[in-house]
Amino acid sequence: MTAKVLRSTLILALVLSTASLALLLVSLWRSEPAKPPAVALGTPQDAALGEFTPLDPPRPAPALAFAERGGGTRELADFRGHWLLVNLWATWCAPCVREMPSLDRLQAALGDRIRVLAISEDRKGPEVVDPFLGSLDLKAMTIYLDPAAHAQQAFGIRGLPTSFLIDPEGALRGKLEGAAEWDSSKMLALIEQYLAQAPAENKAAATR
Repeated sequence: MTAKVLRSTLILALVLSTASLALLLVSLWRSEPAKPPAVALGTPQDAALGEFTPLDPPRPAPALAFAERGGGTRELADFRGHWLLVNLWATWCAPCVREMPSLDRLQAALGDRIRVLAISEDRKGPEVVDPFLGSLDLKAMTIYLDPAAHAQQAFGIRGLPTSFLIDPEGALRGKLEGAAEWDSSKMLALIEQYLAQAPAENKAAATR
């Protein structure tokens, strides 16, 4: 092969390579960017920590048993006829500890119109919960124990604290992941909206 033919061949190969690269760039420029996967509205991914998420439609609360601090066992079904705010927490959870006083003030503010059930998920139960509560001035709400973490499994939570609002018929109406100022004007107004939805017969039951 002569030098002239070799030079022509190399030039032709360079031109073809340049044309192929140009076509590839044009193709990439015209293609649509990949779309992120769709997330259904109302799922936990939509809510930031500390943001209340309504559950629409409501769904039945799970069957759940937990222990009283003085002995004995209670179930969620025992509180049917009352609005409930179930708070899952632990003594080692800093956000849980931070929101406990506001939960107690919420219970004090709303009285018998709602029951705040603070269920400890500490594995050692009263061994760690009782000394912890001795350092807090909680007067209104009731603390329960769940050392086997049945509540975490029943509700399918992703972390602590997590709270659930349950209506008098035993349906989950909303959830909140993370800590909140439960006695803030915003949260009180939100909960009041739900309490106003209770049928007359359930309002009467909640005062008993």
